[in-house]
Amino acid sequence: MTPDGENNAAIKTGPMETSGTVDPPSADPSSVDPSSVDPWGVDRPALRAYRLARLRAELRRHDYAGILLYDPINVRYACDSRNMAVWCLHNAVRYCFVATEGPVVIFDFHNCEHLSEDIEVIDEIRPGTSWFYFEAGPRAAEQAKTWAAEIADLVFRHGGGNRRLAVDKCEPMGVAALQALGITIHDGQEVTELARVIKGPEELKAMARAIAVCQNAVGEMRRRLEPGMTENQLWAVMNEVNAAQGGEWIETRLLSAGGRTNPWFRECSDNIIKAGDIVSFDTDLIGPYGYCADISRTFFCGDGRPSDEQRRLYQLACEQIETNAELLKPGLGFRELSERAWTLPPSCAANRYSVVVHGVGLCDEYPAVKYVKDFARSGYDGVFQAGMTVCVESYIGEEGGHEGVKMEQQVLITENGAQLLSDFPYEEALLSLEI
Repeated sequence: MTPDGENNAAIKTGPMETSGTVDPPSADPSSVDPSSVDPWGVDRPALRAYRLARLRAELRRHDYAGILLYDPINVRYACDSRNMAVWCLHNAVRYCFVATEGPVVIFDFHNCEHLSEDIEVIDEIRPGTSWFYFEAGPRAAEQAKTWAAEIADLVFRHGGGNRRLAVDKCEPMGVAALQALGITIHDGQEVTELARVIKGPEELKAMARAIAVCQNAVGEMRRRLEPGMTENQLWAVMNEVNAAQGGEWIETRLLSAGGRTNPWFRECSDNIIKAGDIVSFDTDLIGPYGYCADISRTFFCGDGRPSDEQRRLYQLACEQIETNAELLKPGLGFRELSERAWTLPPSCAANRYSVVVHGVGLCDEYPAVKYVKDFARSGYDGVFQAGMTVCVESYIGEEGGHEGVKMEQQVLITENGAQLLSDFPYEEALLSLEI
């Protein structure tokens, strides 16, 4: 199929066992008390206990007294507490201390203590101390010392003499204030990424629900797509469905049509989608329970016939995803996958995507497996394990070409290989082999 004579595996629409769809509950979710019965069958206490145990296992392995978390994703993983997550990504108003052997303490924004009062893994809720400039102004240094004293006290009381504290995100002033009190600071992001990498049964249920919501959104986008609408209007459909069905936010605005699809990474705009355009997008959707559904699809707009070039690019993208997904199994090395992965046609190499495969959970996460030609500059090795959930990526767009195709599938690595989690159908018009 390729003009370069490489990678001539047949295009398939279902190369792996699928996880099946998640049907909504018979009861209206709004009528169910979320503190008693989860309407989607996720055992929230079991979900929380599993994640906290994973986090503490990593803390013990690194010999840390505990971890201080500011990243809302990490706070969510540690204790399942959320509050204005996107706002808190750039306003350091809430944080969580997890003792390796001791309590979980959440520090929340002004008068928000009630938001976490029903979460059983949280032992104590305190008001937070904000010392970034917006909140503290010229009193930032003073407030940072107050904050550091409270954190250091927790380390001293629960660390058993260990003063090694993992921290995921902290401005230099805070680091200096903790160090002045005898606390040594270590990389908390490594701890959280490694803890999050293996998904438990309840996590997989939550992820399945997020993917179901995402695929509902993608289906609605497909139904509403018509010539004359803008990219922004089509992207808004995904936000609408996600919010209406219990999702939380969208990480990016990656949707483009026609000539704006090549090269990749243009955000959606007021560009009008025309009949005969292909529309490529990446969902990057944070759905129910805070889990990520990260799939990509490419649609054909209108009732006409796709061009031979559009179909060629699309089929190459499908072939890349399916070939690479079939390689995934426990024990496969990251570098080994990079070396064995489907080879891009030379005309598409310059526009290659940033990774071949990446992890996914509460967001995009470890690992990031690079193309073999990028390995020396930014790649790292490791081993795939059963229980990891990953996304298999493809972007096919020729250097200097008119259009490009973005495709992506989300899979679970099992003892038997890759199990497909996302099963939204391929675009039939673009999948035709009549070239």
